[in-house]
Amino acid sequence: MLKNLDPLLNADVLYALKSMGHGDRLVICDTNFPGDSIARQTRLGRLLRIDNVSAPRAAKAILSVMPLDTFIDDAAARMEIVGSPDEIPDVQKEMQTEIDAAEGKHWPMVSIDRMAFYEHAKNAYCVIATGERRFYGCFILTKGVIPPEAV
Repeated sequence: MLKNLDPLLNADVLYALKSMGHGDRLVICDTNFPGDSIARQTRLGRLLRIDNVSAPRAAKAILSVMPLDTFIDDAAARMEIVGSPDEIPDVQKEMQTEIDAAEGKHWPMVSIDRMAFYEHAKNAYCVIATGERRFYGCFILTKGVIPPEAV
């Protein structure tokens, strides 16, 4: 155990988060997402896991150490429901709550069509699979920067 770190952040996930740079994207996916095959096409090239928790709970852990990118409008994205792009299921509402809490303000997620989401995911730095069993529990987050401390 490490002090002040969410215990869900295992060594592989911490390595990826630390290795990512400003503008790199990560995917948090549900159990139905083709995580392994998509992850093999990412920069990291292998699937990471935060098992046995929901996607919003995994995001809470990740966002406890990773800032979102303030330079772009799509630093947080969700997969749209096929045939109902404006519908927001509970899993996405819960994710919105975690994002807002981590950033200390409302931070709207953009929506991405399902097939376009897969293409965006292939270009991510990494994919983190969760134990999320609800449909459309798939998200893309873009890493921001931590400013230097004033001296």
